[in-house]
Amino acid sequence: MEADTLELESFLPYRLYRLADAVSREFSRVYKDRHGLTRPEWRTLAGLGQHGTMTATALGEQSAMHKTKVSRAVSRLERRRWLARKPDEKDRRVEHLTLTNAGLAAYREMVPLAKAFERELLSKLSTGERVAIAEGLAALEAALGR
Repeated sequence: MEADTLELESFLPYRLYRLADAVSREFSRVYKDRHGLTRPEWRTLAGLGQHGTMTATALGEQSAMHKTKVSRAVSRLERRRWLARKPDEKDRRVEHLTLTNAGLAAYREMVPLAKAFERELLSKLSTGERVAIAEGLAALEAALGR
């Protein structure tokens, strides 16, 4: 192969993207079938379920979603009455987002399904492979300052 060509199939960033996308698509069947959620809606629901009250900006940072996707997901979850907005008392441009009781119930229903999905995925690997992946991911995250 020439020095000025790139073999995408062995290029680490490409492989990581493809793998993450494949896993995300596979998991999306769980929340799409159960609740008809999109990926941004699931990520918003999961972020609020884990952290409680958050701003849209914090949700975007936590889930690596563009603010437009966060905004649309927030609007759709609000229409479902799964999410409530409360304006910030000091800065009216900021809203604090929380799950409603219905949203929290949906989140709590999804947690064991998400954990089962993860267990099933990891069960296809040996113990050594699971350890290697966890350590490799941690090392890459540390190298990138995450």
